Amino acid sequence: MKQKILIEICCGSLDDALIAEQAGADRIELNSCLLQGGLTPSLGTLIETKKRLKIPVIAMVRPRGAGFCYTDAEVDVMMRDAEIFVNYGADGIVFGFLNADGTIDVKNTERMLKIMGDKEAVFHRAFDVVPDPFIAIDQLIELGVTRVLTSGQEPTAYEGAPLIAELIKYAKGRIQILPGGGITLRNVKDVIRDTGADQIHFTSFATQYDNSTTGNPKIYFGGALYPPEDRYDVADINMVSKIINSVKET
Repeated sequence: MKQKILIEICCGSLDDALIAEQAGADRIELNSCLLQGGLTPSLGTLIETKKRLKIPVIAMVRPRGAGFCYTDAEVDVMMRDAEIFVNYGADGIVFGFLNADGTIDVKNTERMLKIMGDKEAVFHRAFDVVPDPFIAIDQLIELGVTRVLTSGQEPTAYEGAPLIAELIKYAKGRIQILPGGGITLRNVKDVIRDTGADQIHFTSFATQYDNSTTGNPKIYFGGALYPPEDRYDVADINMVSKIINSVKET
């Protein structure tokens, strides 16, 4: 009998979430600004996503890009966002607190867990930069975190599969290990096989065009990177569906 693999899709908008559910996802992680690895979505996005989707919605709480050692003001904002998201029906919160040396910030993680109550608590890929993943796993288990999202401390889950497999064996069901990062149609079966995971996290995008800015190309609204402003990414239903179907065949 084939093992059921739970599929979580990383989404940066309501449109992404709708596509993910249509494609057959079991759960979504709801973000904004996936270009920066995923930031906190708006409350309106969460409300509309919960209103329209039947599958669980895990909401990101991450106020900015870069690292995960936050100021007191940033932490207060994160706690407030988590509290509001829980009150508006989020099925879980994904977050990550680190100290300046990259170790788990136990104090703020514990504070977040108290706010969340019985909702799923997911420690995101901040885990991939901790100095000792096994010490970190022990700490997160003791705190009561539900799940860890990880690429096995490598750029992709495919490359990090050996460590992910070790973590799954080490955890012995005390905490869920969710492989994510760089999972594609080409490597998804290998990741599942090599890690022994029972769930995966991925996304895939197609470019959509919005030509409303092209009438005056000298005006620019972004920063120094100057990404083109006549296009944006949205979940690619064809590729997401292909990956999901590939997983179901394993």
